Formats: sequence, structure tokens, C-alpha cells
Amino acid sequence: MPPATPLLSHPKILLAALCCAVALAACSGKDQPAAGGKPATPPPVGVVVLQPESQTLSTELPGRTAAVQNADIRPQINGIIQKRLFTEGALVKAGQPLYQVDASTYEAALASAQAALAKAQAVARTAQVNARRNAELVAIDAVSRQAHDESQAAVQQTQADVAVAQAALEAARINLRYTRIVAPISGRIGLSAVTAGALVTANQATALATIQQMDPMQVDITQSSTELLQLRRQWQDGQFTRVDATQAKVRLVLEDGTVYPHEGTLLFTGTAVNPTSGAITLRATFPNPDHFLMPGMYVRARLATSLAPQALLLPQEAVLRNAAGEPSVQVVGEDNKIAKRPVVLGQAMGSRWLVLSGVQAGERVMVDGFQKARVGQAVTPTPVAPRGGQKAAPAASAASS
Repeated sequence: MPPATPLLSHPKILLAALCCAVALAACSGKDQPAAGGKPATPPPVGVVVLQPESQTLSTELPGRTAAVQNADIRPQINGIIQKRLFTEGALVKAGQPLYQVDASTYEAALASAQAALAKAQAVARTAQVNARRNAELVAIDAVSRQAHDESQAAVQQTQADVAVAQAALEAARINLRYTRIVAPISGRIGLSAVTAGALVTANQATALATIQQMDPMQVDITQSSTELLQLRRQWQDGQFTRVDATQAKVRLVLEDGTVYPHEGTLLFTGTAVNPTSGAITLRATFPNPDHFLMPGMYVRARLATSLAPQALLLPQEAVLRNAAGEPSVQVVGEDNKIAKRPVVLGQAMGSRWLVLSGVQAGERVMVDGFQKARVGQAVTPTPVAPRGGQKAAPAASAASS
């Protein structure tokens, strides 16, 4: 038998093996970097360069609307209601008649008082005539000195009786006038508690109706003493500048979330803390020409408290929080490497946070690209404009850092 021929010595098989080797070498060459090649480019991230701004700081506090004047209508005499002279829910003016009480008894009392006054005046005239006559007779010793003195005293007594009768007549006139119950103030009147035919008594506990003056409308606002102490500490430390309360404008947020169109003015700030709630009361007044605000409405009042002339504002997308809720940001340093920085935040200013400490003006804070880079890694920062409206810093200044 002829000797066996080696498998690789066959020309066609040898050619196929060489082609496979070349292909494998080419594929393995793609997975490995070439000798002396450039390193990977740092990932791009969006940054905001912090710039100080002048900001007016405000707070939002709960409050209740209340009428500026509130008058309960009560009778000042006893009697039967004859008529109701107003429309429930309508606007009434001061002095406008509201109820008519049966006046027949008080008209009779007035007539009696007038007659009593006339009688007292007649007696007084008789006493004066007797006193003059006795004065002439005592001069010629026709009457005794005692009779003269008694006639003079009678004059003074009858004059006092006339004064009493005049006072009684005036009281009768006042009671007659009270039979027509009038509005003490102008405003909107509510429901009537009585109808015609009802018996009313003087100074009764139940009000016949209530009038509320609703333009302007006042709002009683509550603020916790803790928040007030914090504000005063910030003013004393010079961190913020105090806003003059007499010039501060107040805006109202209604129960449905809409903003009341008219601005209000802060009238005063309470001087004592409520021991039950631990809050103080502030009062503001608002124009209410359309009577849109009603007494008893729950509102939230926005009022300016401080001025921050060098405020730093962080976009909300730049703030990260850990499991404990503690805020932090990622700052791109001068070497373009990311560093984590804890911050202390103040109040929200639209879509940005007021930062109290942790970052400085001119620093670059990441707002985009958190998935591409990690802390300590070199990046390529690109200035962007945040949603809050702050203008992006020019690229040259960002690159120069």
C-alpha cells in the first residue's frame, strides 16, 4: 500500500486554513487598541455657572378672610315686627330702614310725655307768679318772710319738674324712633332671623340680621414664632436685608389655587404669641370691589420678607438627594473633574432653589449628564441655560476655568 498523505499537505486544504487564520487575526485586531493610540474622550456634561442675583424673598402663610366691619342688628325696644324693609343679601347703606316695629304704644307714650310736660310748665308759671307777688308783699311786710321763701323754693321745684318732663318726652321720642330699626353701617346684609309678626325684645341675644362691610376685605394671617425667629436671626447676621413691612405688598392664593388679582397691604404684625398655637397674627387689607372675597374663606398669603442682594440660585435639576433626603450637588472643578458637594437650601424660587451655603459664585454645577459621568471622573463641561431663566455663562469663561 502507498504511504498515507498528510492532511495539511493537500493544496486546497492548506489554502483554506491560511484564509481562516488571516480572518481571525483581523477580527482580534479590532478589539484591541492600536499601540500608541489616543485615550477615550471625557464624556460631555451640562453645567450652570452660578452668578449672584438680587432676589426678593417671600413666604406663604395661611390666613382667613374677615369683614372690616361686622354689625349685628338687634332691637332696642319691645314690640311686634310689622314689616321687613330690605332684601336679604342686598347692599344696604348706613341709616337705611331695615325693620318697622309696631309704634302705636310708643306714639301714645309720646303724647303722654308731651301732656306731662305741658302740665309741669303750667305749674311752673303759677309758681313764678306767686313768687313775684310775694316778693312785692314782703317788701311792705304784707306777708311773712317764710311765705316768701317757700314761694321761691316752689319756683325751683317746678322748674325741676319741667326738666324731668322734658327728659321723659325726649325718651319717648327716642323709643318711637327706635320702632324703625336702621342699618348702623353700610355693607351687605345677610338672612333675616325674623319675619313680620315676630315679637322682639330690647337687647335680645339673637340678632335680627348681620351686616358685613366687604370692601375692603381684611385677612388675618398666622406665622409661626419659629419662622419669625429664623428671619430675625438672618436679618441680624446680615445674610438678608429686611423689607419695610409698611411698603410690603401681599398677594392672595385662593382655595382653588388661583391668585387673587388685587394686591393687598400689610397693616400690622402682632406683638404676642398665641400660647395654644405658637403663632403670631398679621393683618392685611385687600380691595374687594366685586365682592369676590367672602368672610371666612381660607387663603394663603404671599408676602415679601427679605431682600437677598447676592443670592445664589440652584436649578432644581442640579440638586441630588440621598436616602436621608440630604441635598447635594456635583461641581466641576478647575481640573474638569466632578466633586460631590453637600449644600444647605433655602426656599424655592420658581424652578430654582435659594442656596444658603455649600457653593460659591462662579462655580460650575452639573445639571445634565449624570448617567454619563461619576464623581472623580474628568468630563467636558458645556454651559447650558436652566429652566429658571438664568442665562448660560459664555463657553469661553467655562473653558478658561
